[in-house]
Amino acid sequence: MRRETDTGIDLGLSSYAVLRGRKIASPKFFRCQERKLRRAQRALSRKEKGPNNRRKAKRVVAKIHARIADQRRDFIEQETTRIVRESQAVYAEDLNVKGMATRHGRFGKSGHDQSFGTFARTLEAKCKRYGRTFVKVARWFPSTQLCSNPQCGRRTGPRGREQLNVRTWTCTACGTHHDRDENAEVNIRAAGRKRAAVMRHEAERRNACGEHVRPRKQGQCSSKQEPTRSPAAAGGGAGGNHPRPRR
Repeated sequence: MRRETDTGIDLGLSSYAVLRGRKIASPKFFRCQERKLRRAQRALSRKEKGPNNRRKAKRVVAKIHARIADQRRDFIEQETTRIVRESQAVYAEDLNVKGMATRHGRFGKSGHDQSFGTFARTLEAKCKRYGRTFVKVARWFPSTQLCSNPQCGRRTGPRGREQLNVRTWTCTACGTHHDRDENAEVNIRAAGRKRAAVMRHEAERRNACGEHVRPRKQGQCSSKQEPTRSPAAAGGGAGGNHPRPRR
C-alpha cells in the first residue's frame, strides 16, 4: 500500500526548489549558454543586412535559444512528474513572478531563467490530471521569517532583499538553528495543510447546485413539509384527484 505524503515547495533563486529537505539545484540553463549566446549575437550584429551570412548568423542565435528552451522544458517536465508521483498533496507558494523578474532589473535574468511560473502551472495541471491535491499559499505568507519550531513560531528570520545572502540563521527566541530553504518548506507545508482543510470544509457545505447549505442551529430537528393543495384540488374541482367532500 502506498503511503500518502504531502509536499511543500519552496521556490528560490539560490536553490530551484526544496521538497521535504531534498533540494533541487538550480540548473541555470541560460547562464551556462550566456557566453556562447553573446558571441553569436555579436557576430550577428556585425553582419550586413541582405547577404546569406546574416541569415546564417541569425540561425545560429535561434538554435541557441531553442536549445535553452528545450532544456528548461525537459527539466520542468521531469521534476513535476517526479513530485506528482511522490506526493498525494502539493503545497506551493503563490509567487509574484512578474514582480521578481522586473524589480529594478536586479533579479530579472535569474527569475526568467528559473521559469517559476511555468513550473507552477505545469505542476498544478499534473496534480489535477492525476487526482492530487494542489494548494497555493498566499504570496504574503512569511515562510522564510517564521521559526518552524512548533513551540516557537516567532518571526525572527531574515527579511527583505538585503538579507537574501543569509542562508542559515538561529532563532533568537528559542535558539533553534535553521536552514533558510528547509525552514520555509516546513512553514509552507503547515500553511498548505490549513488551507486544504478550509477548502474541504467549504466544499462540504455546498450542495449539488453549488450553493452553501444553511447551517442547522443547535437543537434544531429536520422536519418534512407536506405539499399544500391548490384551491381547485381542495374543492374537488378540475385538476384535483381528491374525492369531493361529503356534506
